[in-house]
Amino acid sequence: MKIVVGISGGSGAIYALGILQALRELGVESHLVVSNMGEYVVEHECGVSLDELKKMADFYYENYDLAAPIASGSFKTDGMIIVPCSMKTLASVAHGFSESLLTRCADVCIKDRRKLVLLPRETPLSSIHLENMLKLSNIGVTIMPPTPGFYNHPQDISDIVTSIIGRCLDQFDIEHNLLKRWGE
Repeated sequence: MKIVVGISGGSGAIYALGILQALRELGVESHLVVSNMGEYVVEHECGVSLDELKKMADFYYENYDLAAPIASGSFKTDGMIIVPCSMKTLASVAHGFSESLLTRCADVCIKDRRKLVLLPRETPLSSIHLENMLKLSNIGVTIMPPTPGFYNHPQDISDIVTSIIGRCLDQFDIEHNLLKRWGE
């Protein structure tokens, strides 16, 4: 499998790091693109530099590089996760505004009907946010706010993050044992 991971400027960089780590551990090829604010948030929230982040992925592309392989529909991937997904990025994707590699990759997933999963980070949500999410949901994009379930009785933040990562991987039918299934 090949998954594109986009990191934009919303809070929740810890989920991006977890996704990259899980993909590596599960042998899934990762292609990473990070917005300027995504880079800032990863450094601010997690203390991870862009150089360290690049090492977590199999391939890294500059956000301005619209000639990168992942910008083309002829480059086959199994889809894309944008984690975290800022409302600016979500709006750009919803309206086909592909001014960066990150949003172009999302556009490619939509036009080629590949799996696209967005983990938006904003609260409260305005009517504009909700309309943009509905627009994307109506065309098959998965909108997955990283809201944890507590029925598994998480013991710490790591348990909460891991459960969201597991649910993300489920969207791509990637086998893992990151979360306890209901009834197990």
